[in-house]
Amino acid sequence: MTSTLADLYQGYIDCLNSQDWDNLGTYVGTEVAYNGEMIGLDAYRLAREREFREIPDLHFKVSILVSDQKTLASRLEFEISPSGEFLGLPVNGKRVKFSENVFYEYEVGKIARVWSVLDKAAIEVQLPRS
Repeated sequence: MTSTLADLYQGYIDCLNSQDWDNLGTYVGTEVAYNGEMIGLDAYRLAREREFREIPDLHFKVSILVSDQKTLASRLEFEISPSGEFLGLPVNGKRVKFSENVFYEYEVGKIARVWSVLDKAAIEVQLPRS
């Protein structure tokens, strides 16, 4: 039985949400690129681990998912309470809701390239103006 990209992606999301870092390489290639920069699996893993340390209530929720044989697009929804600054904004523990639009390109059943855009404007309107 062959897995679809949607199945592989859901496994990846489950891996992130359970913080199963030892199995991240099951879903992400060793030569992964992020927003046009080749960073490799180790740096990709460290970035995800750091996100969960800085945002303990981080949870990836897929709201839209479309794919073909090689690419996948997803809209992820977040409702989190980062301490201190987040994306350069003084969130300071306030609960904020926002989305991420992210595109993945797969090679040999693993994520090879990721392009991500976070909706920072959605966070800005939730913060008090100074």
